[in-house]
Amino acid sequence: METDTYKTIAAPSEGLYKEKGSRFIAFAFPVTDEEEIRAILARLKEKYYDARHHCYAWQLGAENPRFRANDDGEPSSTAGKPIHGQILSNGLTDILIVVIRYFGGIKLGVPGLINAYREAAADALRHADIIEKTVDLRIHIHFSYFAMNDVMRIIKEENPDILSRRFEMECDMLLSIRKKDYPSLLARLEQVESLTFPDTSPNGKDF
Repeated sequence: METDTYKTIAAPSEGLYKEKGSRFIAFAFPVTDEEEIRAILARLKEKYYDARHHCYAWQLGAENPRFRANDDGEPSSTAGKPIHGQILSNGLTDILIVVIRYFGGIKLGVPGLINAYREAAADALRHADIIEKTVDLRIHIHFSYFAMNDVMRIIKEENPDILSRRFEMECDMLLSIRKKDYPSLLARLEQVESLTFPDTSPNGKDF
């Protein structure tokens, strides 16, 4: 059965793992797009400029999620992959986990690195508040002012979130509603005379 919910974290959290003098400082962030991820990575690299490695993994999207794992100079698949493994094992998305390593002078070997990055990421998630969110879709509607009563009655009964609105002789509204309730809202709006859908993209922008 298809679901329209997903799990992510409510706010940033931190974790720590130590092994043979090396420190692995982990940070978990709720994120919504790659631009936000790049900004966070840049900020951490500037703040922890003296660290040997800044390894990370992220996953975005509730359906057909996109992800990336980066070892940042560590042996292949010893850092990014175990970090991403913690994201998967906790069933999370819309999340970035970064693990910053300060080298302690003793090499850990491949098994040791895998364990260290996994445990650091796991510690950050242990300190996180994991929440469930709904998959929401956006719908942009355009209609005549004379159709206002019909439109507002539907909105009151279907109860979508109103993200933005512009009421003049020609009106625009950007609505957001849980995916499972989207077909009902759309079907009712389609019955309103003069109403059009300039952009029904789920990621439609505010106006």
